[in-house]
Amino acid sequence: MKEIKFKPAASTRRRRKLFLASSLVIVFGWACQSSQPFRPVEPIPSGIVDMHCHIAGIGAGGSGCWVSPRMRNNFRFKIYLRSFGVSEKELLAHGDSLVGDRISASLAQSKYVSQAVLLALDGVVDAQGNLDINRSEVYVPNEFVAAVCAQHTNLLFGCSVNPYRPDALAQLEWAKAHGAVLVKWIPPVMAINPDDPKLIPFYKKMVELNLPLLSHTGEEHSFSRSAANYGDPKKLRLPLSLGVTVVAAHISSSAKYDGECGPDRLAKLMREYPNLFTDISALTQINKPGYLKEALTKPEFSGRLVYGTDFPLINTALVSPWYSFHLSLRQKWEIWRTKNPWDRDVLTKHYLGVPTETFARSAQMFAKVN
Repeated sequence: MKEIKFKPAASTRRRRKLFLASSLVIVFGWACQSSQPFRPVEPIPSGIVDMHCHIAGIGAGGSGCWVSPRMRNNFRFKIYLRSFGVSEKELLAHGDSLVGDRISASLAQSKYVSQAVLLALDGVVDAQGNLDINRSEVYVPNEFVAAVCAQHTNLLFGCSVNPYRPDALAQLEWAKAHGAVLVKWIPPVMAINPDDPKLIPFYKKMVELNLPLLSHTGEEHSFSRSAANYGDPKKLRLPLSLGVTVVAAHISSSAKYDGECGPDRLAKLMREYPNLFTDISALTQINKPGYLKEALTKPEFSGRLVYGTDFPLINTALVSPWYSFHLSLRQKWEIWRTKNPWDRDVLTKHYLGVPTETFARSAQMFAKVN
């Protein structure tokens, strides 16, 4: 029996053509729109410092780094390796310091960013004050990061000390002596309660050593588990009251505490404490829509924004100029064709209206002359 082929009715074909034509017009119109920055575009300064750059390892080469089996079996693990520009095979052959080498080499090719603060990450501490490997998904020891930074003049040492360690004050002193420019915390992941009165001696030592605190605020999605309430910016009131310079990472984006949006909660603290800053790292990610605009237009954040990238996340599919409705086609194309991840980040934020002073502030706070 001969097969009978049915053709779509003429009206159906017309509807399909109309739908396709309409879609093309919408896409073309979106792509060709004029740029709509969140504030007036200003010049890009020279010598920018990225104050929020991560490093990690698998323990290869005696680095002491740790990634939990839970995390290594997570889909994010391979994404992170690719974004660092390494493979697991390469790390096993050359050691975890290869990650630092690759970061330094990529940074050296940047037109705009001259240095980056490379961040250690301490783990969870148990009731006896020991590192709790079973509850620590990622551990990047200070000794490893300090050694990597000592080999590269464009990398600055950002230490990480869990204040619940019995030798926490001594570790702070060691880190400062080895060139640390700040202390990095992710409280929801490290199980640190920033407003715990037990931490007062730690904060006083930070002030004595002139070590600022870069503390994650808002929700945390890079790890498979976290204690969300420890990311509440209101918990930073204690170190602020003691004189610690605090940079609240990510403007407390994507979070609500007691029914209040994280950025609004952070803005209230800005009115009280002149020693409180916030960084703009991760705010161009597709999962954080609208937060860069909020950072640039909220009055309380004026003069308090610090430049950071949250590398290597800027080197993943989370970030692309094609996601933005506020960039022109010419700008999207220029950014997309830019190979260096730091330059892509700077150009994206520049065209969206990040002011000159924000790009320059990180260098004022953390840069070192080598």
